[in-house]
Amino acid sequence: MSPDELREYALAKPGAWPDQPWEGDVVAKVGDGDRGKIFAFLGGDTVGVKAGATREQADEWLARYPGDASVMAYIGRSGWNTLRIGGAIPDDEIHAAVDDSYELVVAKLPKKHRPTGWETA
Repeated sequence: MSPDELREYALAKPGAWPDQPWEGDVVAKVGDGDRGKIFAFLGGDTVGVKAGATREQADEWLARYPGDASVMAYIGRSGWNTLRIGGAIPDDEIHAAVDDSYELVVAKLPKKHRPTGWETA
């Protein structure tokens, strides 16, 4: 899968939209405008995702894919990992990681800011 294909996949989620909060860094957000929350950091050959509700859950990725999964700088303690695209992690597992990240982030939004259809995405 290419980075562009992954970007399209992430942005096809209900209520998802692209943002560039820092020069050169594209992210996928969900939620209303200024209240939107990032669910994927879309790098050139990586994707940053909320890989678990806890650091312990996210560490399962590190154990399974030590060369292709790493703790994200600054926010890793909150369960965020960086996953390398095109390495040992199968595409379907990268898609599942984006799906899980989306669901974890949307579930934390106030109900009035959750997009319609997010439960079935």
